[in-house]
Amino acid sequence: MSNAAQPILEVTNLSKHFGAVRALNDFSMTIRPGEVVALAGDNGAGKTTLIKAISGVFRPTSGTVKLDGKPVSFATPQEARDSGIETIYQDLALADNLTIGGNIFLGREPMTRKFGFLPVLDRKKMAQAARDTMALLDFHVSRTDAPVSNFSGGQRQAVAIGRAVYWNARILIMDEPTAALGVPEQRKVISLIHQLKAQGRGVIFISHNLQDIFAVSDRIVVLRRGVEAGERRISETTHDEVVKLMVGG
Repeated sequence: MSNAAQPILEVTNLSKHFGAVRALNDFSMTIRPGEVVALAGDNGAGKTTLIKAISGVFRPTSGTVKLDGKPVSFATPQEARDSGIETIYQDLALADNLTIGGNIFLGREPMTRKFGFLPVLDRKKMAQAARDTMALLDFHVSRTDAPVSNFSGGQRQAVAIGRAVYWNARILIMDEPTAALGVPEQRKVISLIHQLKAQGRGVIFISHNLQDIFAVSDRIVVLRRGVEAGERRISETTHDEVVKLMVGG
């Protein structure tokens, strides 16, 4: 990855105030293709406010967000998604009773015509999309017809990431993706993130787990009380230094 690459995402002097509360103040960051940037900070540091301001949940009070060098302003998360910014929250928002394909196409189901006129779900297309995206993530599923309620935590993450990839997300914002998982599952998610990197996507990785952050990120940005407390290249910092930035030591 060369630093000369045009950033996919540039956030400049972003602020979000709720009345007198400055949840985010004058924050800037960039993400280039194939780069994973970790966001760290205690609860209330402003991480959630930041991702909601990027992904169309909140309108920033001031500042700009640029995608591929062009200023963007999203009124809804769907607008952000349509532009290629996908947020995967901890609860994953999967429909348990549906298959992988059903979840990939949730709300945008592909239809085909039976007997030339009856609109029916295009299950073939859904199953094929499930196989293709999972293969792209190097994730092998034997049964594309099983409901995702049968899946483990790591497999469910793969489905949520697969959905984002299928709809061509350029930036994936991942909120605590390894928090509720056991160690083998955490490793699986880390390897999924490496796949996204190899595909030239940008990832914003929010985590309390410094080991995961160091395993997968290129840079780490630390937030404290809505302000950037520091930014480091992972190769040039230590766990101790990051913790000091977080607590303000």
